[in-house]
Amino acid sequence: MSWLSKLFGGGEAAAPAAVASTEYKGFRVMPQPIKADGGYRICAVIEGEVHGEAKSHTLIRADVLRDPDDAVEASVNKAKQLIDQQGLRLFE
Repeated sequence: MSWLSKLFGGGEAAAPAAVASTEYKGFRVMPQPIKADGGYRICAVIEGEVHGEAKSHTLIRADVLRDPDDAVEASVNKAKQLIDQQGLRLFE
């Protein structure tokens, strides 16, 4: 990597800090932004229980945010939105 790209912000973005899972409406949301060109792609794992069986769904969006903390927050918000829209149908 050249010194010019480092000078003008072309270096790699810092990794997001370890983030605890969030409980939302009986679901567990674990934000896991994916490192992508220029930042982090929105990603979260949503876990829930259907008829006594543990299920999970991985949410990945095309949005890429430069700030890792913003990517974590956006991942949680998108997961909550999906839960509000689909509920348990998310695991069908």
